Amino acid sequence: MKKGMLLAAVLLCGIIARAQSTLVKFTTNHGTFTVMLYDDTPKHRDMFLAEMKKGTYTQALFNRVIKEFVIQGGVLDDTTLLYEQQHPELGAPRFPAEIKLNRYHKRGTLGAGRDNNPEKASFFNQIYFVVGKKYTEAQLTELEKKKGVIIPDEHKKVYESVGGIPRLDGDYTVFGEITKGYEVVEKISQLPTDKNDVPLTPVTFSVTILKKK
Repeated sequence: MKKGMLLAAVLLCGIIARAQSTLVKFTTNHGTFTVMLYDDTPKHRDMFLAEMKKGTYTQALFNRVIKEFVIQGGVLDDTTLLYEQQHPELGAPRFPAEIKLNRYHKRGTLGAGRDNNPEKASFFNQIYFVVGKKYTEAQLTELEKKKGVIIPDEHKKVYESVGGIPRLDGDYTVFGEITKGYEVVEKISQLPTDKNDVPLTPVTFSVTILKKK
């Protein structure tokens, strides 16, 4: 089965198994794609919708693009950390993590960016989409040993057949997945970048709600 067809099948199974209440559309200057926000990470779902309402994701930028890893959008780490240094009276607000065993970094998932804080709490205004790559059984076994974890068999099958970034599991909150148009993210992930992983030509995006119960 071709990669695109297999990815579509995996995502479709996810939709059937977990009918979610919120769908949003990302409109970029390279095409559009649809994202389902998970209901079992309700705080991140609602935080993302609140940021949408504030305009955070209106004509925003995918400002960090790494082939076979992620495309990241919103406010960069350095920008946030510099602002916090300049305004110590505001502290360093972060959003509490919602890390779920069943929400893992398979290809096409949506995660919340963060800095290296011990609580693994998220930034309010930074997201990423997983591109990743396929892994062999031996590579996954080695990763289990390195991290001291057990990767569920179901997840291993997806990482081997579709791909993703298993080393991020348990460290970042995953709160949605692409249901249509993953090829747009794949295309963006392959754009030329500078030495800081910034696309040479700006990649803009805006997010709108398609469905919300």
